[in-house]
Amino acid sequence: MEAVAEGLWGLADQHENQGEMGKAIKCLEAICQSQVSFLPIVEVKTRLRVATLLLKHSNNVNHAKAHLERAQLLLKSIPSCFELKCRAFSLLSQCYHLVGAIPSQKQTLNKGLELTATSGDGFTGRLWFCNFNSQIANALIIEGDYKGSITALEHGYICATEMCYQELQMFFATSILHVHLMQWSDVSLVEGAVKRCNMLWESFSPEKGQQCLGLLFYNEMLHIFYLLRVCDYKSAAQHVDRVDAAMKSDLERTQHIREIKKEIDSVNLSLSRPDLGYRDRSALSEKLRRLEEQLNSFTGVSSTGKESIEPAYFGNVKRAFGDKLELAPPPIDGEWLPKGAIYALVDLSVVVFSRPKGLFRECGKRIQSGIQTIQEELKKLGIDDVVKEVDLQHSAIWMAGVYLMLLMQFLENKVAVDLTRSEFVEAQMALVEMRNWYLRFPTILQACQSIIEMLRGQYAHAMGCYNEAAFHFVEASKMTESKSMKAMYQIYAAVAYICIDDAESSSNALDLIGPVYSIVDSFVGVREKTSVLFAYGLLLMRQDNLQEARLRLASGLQITHNFIGSLQLVSQYLTALGNLALALRDAGQAREILRSSLTLAKKLYDIPTQIWVLSNLTSLYQQLGEEGNEMENQEYQKRKVEDLQRRIGEASMSPHHFELIDKVKLEAHQLSELDIKRVTAGRSMNVDLDIPESVGLYTRAPMPASNRLMDLDFGRLGRHKN
Repeated sequence: MEAVAEGLWGLADQHENQGEMGKAIKCLEAICQSQVSFLPIVEVKTRLRVATLLLKHSNNVNHAKAHLERAQLLLKSIPSCFELKCRAFSLLSQCYHLVGAIPSQKQTLNKGLELTATSGDGFTGRLWFCNFNSQIANALIIEGDYKGSITALEHGYICATEMCYQELQMFFATSILHVHLMQWSDVSLVEGAVKRCNMLWESFSPEKGQQCLGLLFYNEMLHIFYLLRVCDYKSAAQHVDRVDAAMKSDLERTQHIREIKKEIDSVNLSLSRPDLGYRDRSALSEKLRRLEEQLNSFTGVSSTGKESIEPAYFGNVKRAFGDKLELAPPPIDGEWLPKGAIYALVDLSVVVFSRPKGLFRECGKRIQSGIQTIQEELKKLGIDDVVKEVDLQHSAIWMAGVYLMLLMQFLENKVAVDLTRSEFVEAQMALVEMRNWYLRFPTILQACQSIIEMLRGQYAHAMGCYNEAAFHFVEASKMTESKSMKAMYQIYAAVAYICIDDAESSSNALDLIGPVYSIVDSFVGVREKTSVLFAYGLLLMRQDNLQEARLRLASGLQITHNFIGSLQLVSQYLTALGNLALALRDAGQAREILRSSLTLAKKLYDIPTQIWVLSNLTSLYQQLGEEGNEMENQEYQKRKVEDLQRRIGEASMSPHHFELIDKVKLEAHQLSELDIKRVTAGRSMNVDLDIPESVGLYTRAPMPASNRLMDLDFGRLGRHKN
């Protein structure tokens, strides 16, 4: 019977190499379903193979799970087979992960750890010990047990250190940093995790660093998240450049591999001709050999080589070879995100750094590229224009959540860019698209509810609807659990109230600014501080407390310039200070400041700020009696006002305009309790991408400085509990 099994295994290999997975699985299941008994070890190996194929090439997780549970029962009667037992535990754990059965997953992994403790001596046993600890850490994160997750990862790190295995050490060090960034309970712990990652990565040779591409992206992106959080934009920019260069290099390499494979297919087709002469066949065979060597140098395997028996660590969507950015060696084979998601995340990071500098053309290219990548990946998951959250297979929920969250962040950036450029109709469409995605996937995108509500406030403010703007900002602050986001939304609302310009609204603004100002030094980074200082400065100007306003605004400008680097926020700070200098009869300083502000506003295509600056310059020229400059300035200002009013008029005519500004908060149809549990159980530690964001708010007409709403350079996506 062993010969029969060998024959069926070989036939399954042949079908798999030809891409006929259904036939391959039928060959293997013939062994499992045979009325004649095979040796238990034969059936175990076969069932593991079937489960692997099902996980890699189908959504039939339950079928794979059934094969693995049967294999595990058979393995109990076999005294040895350490490797097979560990593989069965690992694959079964991943099945439980995909169906959301976290308690069963933890139980399986603990059995695996017990096995490594009793039978896992040597290098292989330690590798499996690391495998099980990495999976346990992920399961604990899903349950919100950050401390337990870090403990499991530390166990893996210690084991990797004892093995002197650099790549494995780096895998656990970066995973620990990731958990600390998610929890952020102690700044010193986060800094310690960052330093350890830096020390380990610096010990890698340049060649090894390039070979460990998955670790490179993971480490660099985690550093970007950390540095954005602490507002070290200068250092973060270096990491963004690094991942962007790595992505472009990998894209070139991937394209070269495709070309080689295409040529190999062409040569194979020619070799299949029965009438091919001996000389031609020899030449083509030699060419094929050279091409195979080239391919091997790029991929590490031949065109007929096989991937590891382990499935993708997260999700089970079929992907081409090379689509997986591995974080660790087999048997761990973990990945943070699929390559498509990593590439989209790199594009998003470039957008985050380009937008405050006014590099809108680059932003547009990257936003388009990122959204296109995400849409292609969503199609692979079966998500089209009509699929809703309840229609998703459980195994697709986690990956869908990753791509949908990325998509929402790209759309948020598009809204912000369009509002900056006064492209209000375009901003409308992007915001409506965000709303529609949220209504279809309300549980997966729950963290985006407050973001959308905040963006509705931004849009309303840009259209001059300040009461509506304040309403949406206040509602957004009620929807988020994040201390930081709540503070930012309250500041947005305060500035909207200031723009209303009456006694009651000024009182409301003070009520919102005061509590944030009193705890501003408790936040990580300085985003909240720069924002509240600007808002407080505007309020003090309203109250004619000009000297105090100047102190607050000057302090905020210095912090913004040193740490944030947003040209738009700098421009608006300068305009406010120029207005103050004008009010204080310091014409020389006012002229210098306002000209600098106008230069920045023009670079950003920021029409409202330009109008605000121009109105101040007109007042300055009136003070100085410069009639020629005054008339020229007024004419230019008039053209800008007419342009802005035309844009606002076009947006106001859209039916979406009233839907967006209407003082009704965004609410989605509530899923049943069972559906909610089903969706939330599919999440993992890596959904929370923590991409800090620039978000701008705008006014619609020339007005005093205190009426101008600023770009508050922080609109964080993802849920954080500071």
